[in-house]
Amino acid sequence: MSIFCEGEKLKKIFEKIIESPQMLEGKAWERKHYHINDIVVKEGELGNSLFFIEKGELRVTGRVDLGGNKHIQPGMGDLKVGIVFGESCLHESLPRIATVTAITEAHVLEIKAEELKQYLDSNSELGYAFYKALFEVLIGRLNRSNHTVESLMAWGLKVHELDRYL
Repeated sequence: MSIFCEGEKLKKIFEKIIESPQMLEGKAWERKHYHINDIVVKEGELGNSLFFIEKGELRVTGRVDLGGNKHIQPGMGDLKVGIVFGESCLHESLPRIATVTAITEAHVLEIKAEELKQYLDSNSELGYAFYKALFEVLIGRLNRSNHTVESLMAWGLKVHELDRYL
């Protein structure tokens, strides 16, 4: 189970955002408390917000259909304090691509995408910093995903003894 580490940049940015009088708690964002095994988001649900973990740990799982009404729900990673997730729904309401479940007591900020976009547009310097930090996070995730795919491909080739033909 991998653990994503994304650092302090987004934490400082989110602190500035939620402290702003333009971003009212209850209207633009909410602080939510989750108990162990509570589902934060469920794969397939339509999303229009992103999340920032203030306290605790969450687990990301996805559904893999094996055919014949069989499936598995593998863990794709654990998320810790300072991690942002759900960002794919920032600019368009989309189905969630994974289920995220609390594995400890957790405090999570849920920030409504529409209000965040408006705020970032009207605060261009902070908006630039936000998108730059988010870009760095996404590039890190893409690099880790590429490495995972390469490792799985190598494993598959070896298991099926196809590597001897390469």
